[in-house]
Amino acid sequence: MLIIGNQRFDNHLLLGTAQYPSPQILKQAILASGTEIVTVSLRRQSPESQGGQSFWDLIQSLNVSVLPNTAGCRSAKEAITIAHMAREIFNTRWIKLEVIGDDYTLQPNPFELVKAAEQLINDGFEVFPYTTDDLIVAQQLVAVGCTIIMPWAAPIGTGKGPVNPYALKVLRERFPDITLIVDAGLGLPSHAAAVMEMGYDGVLLNTAVALANNPVQMASGFSKAVIAGQDAYLAGAMRPRDLAVASTPVLGTPFWHNKH
Repeated sequence: MLIIGNQRFDNHLLLGTAQYPSPQILKQAILASGTEIVTVSLRRQSPESQGGQSFWDLIQSLNVSVLPNTAGCRSAKEAITIAHMAREIFNTRWIKLEVIGDDYTLQPNPFELVKAAEQLINDGFEVFPYTTDDLIVAQQLVAVGCTIIMPWAAPIGTGKGPVNPYALKVLRERFPDITLIVDAGLGLPSHAAAVMEMGYDGVLLNTAVALANNPVQMASGFSKAVIAGQDAYLAGAMRPRDLAVASTPVLGTPFWHNKH
C-alpha cells in the first residue's frame, strides 16, 4: 500500500498525461494501468479562455488524484509561483516540484530545488521533489521537511532504465522511512520491476507509455511489472551466489558405479 500524507493507495504506479496520441488513448491507458494518481502540468492560459477545459473534464471523470507539477520552471521563484497557482486551480496541496538546471539533460538544479522545497513546505504544500539519485541532495531535501523524494533512474525521456542502481539502493537504505518514487528514465516494464525489487514505494512514468506503439498495452505491462517487483521485494528474493546449488536434493539419490 502506498501512503502519501494521510491518504492510502493500492496502486504503486503514477502516470503522466503528456504526449499521448489522443485524449481517448490517454483515458484508456490510465484505466489499463490502474493508477490512482496522475500528474498534470499547469497550462499558462487565461481562465476566461477555458484553455484545456476538455482535458480537465477527462481527468476529473476518471476519479483519480491529481498531482500538479512545475514542469518547465528554471528557478525557485518561478516554481513557487506556479505551485501556488496550481493549488488554487486544482484544490490540492500536492505539488511535484521540478526546477530544471540544464537544457540538455533536464537535470534538476539542486540549489534552486532545495530552496523552493523549503519555502513550499513552509507554505503548507506536500512537496514531491524531482531530483537526481544524489545522496547529499536527498539529505538536504529531507532536512528542509520533504517526506517524499522522487529520484530519477535516468534523464527524462531517455528510457535507459536505472543507470546507477548502486545510488538508488543507497537512497533506499539511507531513507527507510521516506517515501521514494522513481521518476524519469524508465523505458521498459522490466526497469520498473527492478526498482520495485529494491524496495521503492512506486514509479512515475510518462514517455515510456505515451510514445509506445500501443500506449494502452504498455500501461498494462508496466502495471503488472510494478506488482511483480513489489511482490519480489516483500517475499525476500534470494541473493545471487557464486557457486551452483542443486535445487533437487541429492541425499538418498541412487547412483550407479560404472565398472569397466
